[in-house]
Amino acid sequence: MPQASAQAQPERTPARHGATLRVSLWRGRDDGAFVEYEVPRLESQTVLDVVTWVQRHREPGLAYRFACRVGMCGSCAMTVNGVARWTCRTHVAEVAQDGHVQIAPLANLPRVKDLVTDMREFFDKWARAQGRFFGARTRHDEFARVRPDSEARQAADAGIECIGCGVCYASCDVVTWRPDYLGPAALNRAWTLVNDERDTAQAARLRAVAGDAGCHSCHSLGSCTERCPKHIAPTGSIAGLKRVTARAAIRGKL
Repeated sequence: MPQASAQAQPERTPARHGATLRVSLWRGRDDGAFVEYEVPRLESQTVLDVVTWVQRHREPGLAYRFACRVGMCGSCAMTVNGVARWTCRTHVAEVAQDGHVQIAPLANLPRVKDLVTDMREFFDKWARAQGRFFGARTRHDEFARVRPDSEARQAADAGIECIGCGVCYASCDVVTWRPDYLGPAALNRAWTLVNDERDTAQAARLRAVAGDAGCHSCHSLGSCTERCPKHIAPTGSIAGLKRVTARAAIRGKL
């Protein structure tokens, strides 16, 4: 089970003498509960710093994930005061309410233990949405050349920086209402491939995302776009899939 492990970091100076933060952390699985801890309040303190302090000083068995600590991997995503966020890039000063922060695992995913969720369902939906590139060329062929200023390439570029952190999925109300919905990350990935002229699996991909649990189930509430730490707009990508699949259906290609 993934659990905190990192080299010791130097202790920082408290924000002011005796200042503390009340932190409510989810412990256990679905039948768990929030447990409150008092944590020293430090300068430039992130929510991930808070979780790490609790693990090192109060609860050695606390389970949570992190890796890069600088907003590149997305593995430290958790729910902070009801909002899915990268905890390494979220400063306590931005989210503390009357000296209190509540930290829980991501929503819409099975809980493994404490702040750790099972991401298999999330990535399985990428596979169901045909989120894999299929090309016709081999390593023996010339490189395919794609004009960077083409409309399709720019549409793909707008969504290609997704790192699979799960924040959009945890923020999606439609996933909450109907767990079979593919979700914004998987559909955003499909949209980038629909706009890749080198890909050879377009028909299968459109059939995959046009189904009952696909793009047309999106209510365009925009929570995924609002919460994405990479400033990607899955709502726009899904709208693009709606247009493309509708045209394909009218032309009898689905």
